[in-house]
Amino acid sequence: MDIRLSSAKGRWVIMATVLGSSMALLDSTVVNVALPHIGDSLNADLADLQWTVNAYMLTLAGLILLGGALGDRYGRRKIFVIGVVWFAVCSLLCGIAPDIQVLIIARALQGVGGALLVPGSLAIIQSSFHPDDRAKAVGLWSGLGGVGAAIGPFVGGWLVDSAGWRWVFFLNLPLAALTLPVALRHVPESRDPAAHGRFDVLGAALGAVALALVTYALIAEAIWAAIAGVLAGVVFVLVERRRADPMLPLSIFKSRQFTAVNCVTLCVYAAIGGFFFLFPLQLQVVVGYSALRAGTALLPTTILLLLLSARSGALGQKIGPRIPLTVGPLLSAAGLLLMLRVGPGASYFADVLPALLLMGLGLVSLVAPLTATVLASVDTARAGLASGVNNAAARAAGLIAVAALPLLAGMGPQAYHSATQFNAAFHRAMLWCAGVFVLGSALAWATVRTPGKPAEQPECKINCGFSAPPLEAQKADAPLSERPATAP
Repeated sequence: MDIRLSSAKGRWVIMATVLGSSMALLDSTVVNVALPHIGDSLNADLADLQWTVNAYMLTLAGLILLGGALGDRYGRRKIFVIGVVWFAVCSLLCGIAPDIQVLIIARALQGVGGALLVPGSLAIIQSSFHPDDRAKAVGLWSGLGGVGAAIGPFVGGWLVDSAGWRWVFFLNLPLAALTLPVALRHVPESRDPAAHGRFDVLGAALGAVALALVTYALIAEAIWAAIAGVLAGVVFVLVERRRADPMLPLSIFKSRQFTAVNCVTLCVYAAIGGFFFLFPLQLQVVVGYSALRAGTALLPTTILLLLLSARSGALGQKIGPRIPLTVGPLLSAAGLLLMLRVGPGASYFADVLPALLLMGLGLVSLVAPLTATVLASVDTARAGLASGVNNAAARAAGLIAVAALPLLAGMGPQAYHSATQFNAAFHRAMLWCAGVFVLGSALAWATVRTPGKPAEQPECKINCGFSAPPLEAQKADAPLSERPATAP
C-alpha cells in the first residue's frame, strides 16, 4: 500500500489504529486504580484482585505471538476488527460481572481479544503507508498512544470516583464504536502472501498453561501447581525445539546479547509490574487517596517517559546500552527505596513525588536502550521476532511478579482492608522490587555489551506503557515463522 500520511485516508488509518490500541493500553493503566473498589464491591480478597489483573495478562502474554501470525495469514484488518469486537464484548462482560469469579473469567477472555487486537495496530500502519511516510506515521501513532497512556490513570480514577468501577470497563465500548466503522471503511486489508496457515497452537497453549500453573502456585501456595507448571514449561521447550514452524524458535537464543537483554527485561519488568500493582492500593488503602487522586499521582512518571524516551534512545546509541541498562535500574531501585516514606499522612510533594520522579528517570534511562539493544542483537530479518519475544517476556515477568510479591511480602487475603497490615507489607514488597532492579542492573553490567553493529533505533520511540516494551514492526522479507506479533 502507498497511502500518504497527509491524505484524508491516511488520517483515518491513524485514527483507527490509535483508538484500537488505546483500548488495550487504557485497560492496562486504569484497572489497577479501580482494584480497591472492585474488592469492596464484589467482596473479593487479595488473591481475587491478583487474578483480576493476571487473568488478562496471562492470555495476552500467552497468545500475543500467535495473534500477529493470524493477521499475516487471514488479513490484518480482519483480525484487528475481530479483536476490537471481542475486546468490547468482554469489556461489557467485565462491567456487568455479578461476582468476582465472572469478572476474572471475563478478564481472561478480554486478554484473548487483546492478543488479536494489539499486534494488528502497528502492522496495519507498516503495511498501509508509503515507505517515505511510515516512520512519521509510527511516530504519530506512538505519540498519540503516549498521550492516551498519560491520561489513562487520571480518567480511570475520575470514572471510579464519579460513576463507579464498572465504567472502567464500559469506557472501551464507545472507543470500539468509534474504531469499527473507521476501520471497516478506511483501513485497507493486507496479508502476507507467503503465509501458509500453519499455526503453533500447541506451543501457545503449553506456554499459557505453564504460566497459569506457576501463577496459581504462587497465589494459592500450591506446590503441585508449581511442579506441574515447570513440567509444562519443559514440554513447551521440547515441542518448540521439534516443530518446523514454532511460535518461539529457540535458535534466536543463540545470540548471547539477546539472551542477556531478555534476562534484564525479566528483572526490570517484574519490578515494574509489581510496583504498579501495589502502589495504587497503597495510596488508597494507607494514605487515604481517592481513586482520582491516586491515578493523578502517577502522571509524573508517565510524562517523563513521554517527553524523554526519544532522547534516551539517542543517548543509548551514542554511548552504548551497557551504561543505560546498568544505571537505569539503579535509579529506579533508589526511587522504590524512597517509597518507604510513603505511609499514613504522607505528603505528595515531599514523599510521593520525589520517589516517582526518581523511578521515572530510571525507566526513561532503560526502556528505549533496552528495545534498541534487543533489535540490534539479532539479524534484521528477525527483528520482529526478537521484539515480540522481548515483549512477551516482559508481560510474563509482570504476571509472575503480581502473583509472587504478596506472598513474598507476607500479605494476607484481607491485607488491603487494613491500612496497618498493608503498609508494612507494601514496604517489604518495595524492598523486594528494589532488589530485583539491582539484580537487573548487575546482569546488565556483567552481560550486556555494545553491539558490533549500530543499534537499530526502534521507530516506536515513545513508550508510556508499563506492562511491556514497545514492539517493533516485522520485516517484509522475514520468514513467517520469524514474523510474529507487531504492535505497540
